[in-house]
Amino acid sequence: MQTKTPAFALRASAGRPATAPSSKASAGRPATVPSSKAAAGSPAVAPGANASEGSPAVARRAKAGKPRLLVVGCGGVGLGIVARLNRRFRIFATTTSPEGCVALRRAGAIPIVVDLDQMPAGRLAGLASRVISLVPPPPDGSADPRTARLLRTLRQPPSHLVYISTTGVYGDRQGQWIDETAQPNPMTERARRRLDAERRMRAAPWQASVLRVPGIYGPGRLPTERLKRAGPAPIAAEDVLTNHIHVDDLARICIASLFRAAPRRLYNAVDDSCLYLGEYLDLVADRFGLPRAPRLPREALRQAVSEMQFSFFLESRRIGNRRIRDELRLRLRYPTARDGLAAACEAQ
Repeated sequence: MQTKTPAFALRASAGRPATAPSSKASAGRPATVPSSKAAAGSPAVAPGANASEGSPAVARRAKAGKPRLLVVGCGGVGLGIVARLNRRFRIFATTTSPEGCVALRRAGAIPIVVDLDQMPAGRLAGLASRVISLVPPPPDGSADPRTARLLRTLRQPPSHLVYISTTGVYGDRQGQWIDETAQPNPMTERARRRLDAERRMRAAPWQASVLRVPGIYGPGRLPTERLKRAGPAPIAAEDVLTNHIHVDDLARICIASLFRAAPRRLYNAVDDSCLYLGEYLDLVADRFGLPRAPRLPREALRQAVSEMQFSFFLESRRIGNRRIRDELRLRLRYPTARDGLAAACEAQ
């Protein structure tokens, strides 16, 4: 049964602060205005209330009473989720090192150091009713033991579980349009690890919703250094079609999924545009006043770049996003990469 989406979650996925009216206001009673003494530094106490209600102990109890969210693998995208939901959720977020705790606390999350390359203690079991996993697979092998360990340490499925995967599981489609009904055809070990994680997450009893994510871009996630190094791109006749999503829109899609995504359902978290790789690199170069990437034929590219980077030159596909629009009911803030790059340029 689909859960009704709370109003604060709708505001958060729309990019507005996740605040909600107080219980008094929702009951039709006017909010109390602080007196002049309160404005001068005395604590504001509502008529008929005990002064102790403004104490730190009460504040802690109020915070403890919030619904709980667990963000596993909380990096840049996770911090965007935390920033949008930290007023209405008590958020726990995992990092792999004590150094990562600082940014999590600053964003409003309670940090937990967890290394999923080892079997962690059961610190995550029953911690939150909603869980989102942004943990990448390890760099080797065709399976994802990190996701397997995460599920074991959770012990029981939360009410809502969302896993962030990759559109790479579709493999090469020779530029054809596909949607979530297309059968996976991963061409790299990297994509096979993601598909393994998807299958674990969607299996009973977990029944996670899965977001398949393309190339993420936005502030701090642009190929400007690659352009400065004159990193090559394919010639036009051998170029590949690529898909993108702005980092802010991805955070909003994640939030919408926590409330609206159906169990075991797949969603392509892509924007409305589809660009040739060289076209995208040219857009970035022109926006930021950088030289355009040199173009090389495929065999020359193979010699000029790493094996991992070359693998991206072998997959071409156009990916539809109807489900995030119709089922998650999300309107993208940056519907095309052109829109997002224009905003990123203005921000700089």
